Amino acid sequence: MTGSVRGMGVHRMAEVFWVFLRLGCTSFGGPVAHLGYFEEEFVRRREWLTAETLAELIAVAQSLPGPASSQVGFAIGTLRAGVFGGLAAWVGFTAPSAALMIGFAFGHKLFRGMVGVAFLHGLQLVAVAVVATAVLSMQRTLAPDRVRLVFAMIAAAVVLYAPPNISTLLVAVLSGVGGFLFLRKVKPATDETVAEVGSRRSGIFAAATFVMLLVASILLRSKELGLPSLSASFFQAGSMVFGGGHVVLPMLENLVVAKGWVSEDAFVSGYGAAHALLGPLFSFAAYSGAVVQPNAHPLLYGLVALVGIFSPGLLLMTAVLPFWSSLRSQVGVAAVLRGINAGVVGVLAAALCGTLWAKAVHRPVDFLFVLGGFVALTVLRWAPWVVVLACGGICSLLASLS
Repeated sequence: MTGSVRGMGVHRMAEVFWVFLRLGCTSFGGPVAHLGYFEEEFVRRREWLTAETLAELIAVAQSLPGPASSQVGFAIGTLRAGVFGGLAAWVGFTAPSAALMIGFAFGHKLFRGMVGVAFLHGLQLVAVAVVATAVLSMQRTLAPDRVRLVFAMIAAAVVLYAPPNISTLLVAVLSGVGGFLFLRKVKPATDETVAEVGSRRSGIFAAATFVMLLVASILLRSKELGLPSLSASFFQAGSMVFGGGHVVLPMLENLVVAKGWVSEDAFVSGYGAAHALLGPLFSFAAYSGAVVQPNAHPLLYGLVALVGIFSPGLLLMTAVLPFWSSLRSQVGVAAVLRGINAGVVGVLAAALCGTLWAKAVHRPVDFLFVLGGFVALTVLRWAPWVVVLACGGICSLLASLS
């Protein structure tokens, strides 16, 4: 019996790894688009969790420092196959982008020329369609009434106009307070309960480990380049960033360029590649670590920087998950979560209108590509990776013919 349970656990870990590896190879568009891919893959297609549970995980991740989409993926893997399943999800989702960023650090000429630029533009258009699909789907479940629609609209306004380093945290606070005040009597859309993941002792241990490593990173951080100072600097950066990869990249510029570890030209080149490539933007840390100078071991430095910047967010999510189920069952906490869930819809809508659309849609033909991707995802029910390759390929073909 024990052997069969253990075998089932290994099977689930392998399943989690391969699913997230495929997502890591096809998820373009940044952290907001990743959440759209997660909604399509794990809520609709595989039914590993409900839309409410996904939104709660998003809300928890956005309330913690670190890369939100990677933390959500880690939590999904943990819910499916335990903490090692969470690690399998993180490795699978992060490995493709980290490999590309380290490859770029070694001087590979990625995505250059008219065809390459057109392909990347096609991927951005797919990201718009993916997020639009996620916004509509999550609105039906998480903001179905007037009160929660107002919450979503307020959240969108906060994201669009508040400073980006505090906007998502501010949305979580305002939406949570609003939920506590106005949504205590709202009947939940589902009675689903989620078993606690891991023991509370393990959660406390993860929290204590985070605090100790943060203190150590402050003590070890130095302008002198070496593996201890490098890992300490990136751990501290990952511990202090709310709002995901778009916020951490400017912070890393202050970190590695100001210290003279990376030239400004090299940093700007990597910055552009990070925005264009797939996977989590925090993978830019792998590039930053690999190009620091002097550096006799670029691969090692890149991996140390990568682990350093992701570790705080994963430790904090591990600390929270064992307490999540019992907290969400309380009436007041459930009301807070409903409010935050509605806020998540606003966050996605703001990113769709204020970031993704503005970056990608410039001409009528761009709108047609977005519309086609939206129809393919919602009506034809194509897999997201098929839409990604189709849209990117067509844009490349049109560029080569022009």
